[in-house]
Amino acid sequence: MKEFIEFIAKNLVDKPDAVVVEESEQNGKIKFRLFVEDLETGKVIGKSGKTAKAMRTLLTAVAAKNGKKALLEIPDKNTPSREN
Repeated sequence: MKEFIEFIAKNLVDKPDAVVVEESEQNGKIKFRLFVEDLETGKVIGKSGKTAKAMRTLLTAVAAKNGKKALLEIPDKNTPSREN
């Protein structure tokens, strides 16, 4: 699933080498954090968050097919990290 998120993100941004996906597991859910260059965050979020929502929908479907639950975060470097 991590490779799936990386593939989508790398095809959306101008600097694919700067795409980083971190994976962790909490409470039976797989949490993915997608990091891109500051100026390209908007490209992976999209207008009104539509691109991010579509990525989350696809991730949920892939995770469900594997019998798991997944969550995608796209943190903004200007926003403090929230660890749950």
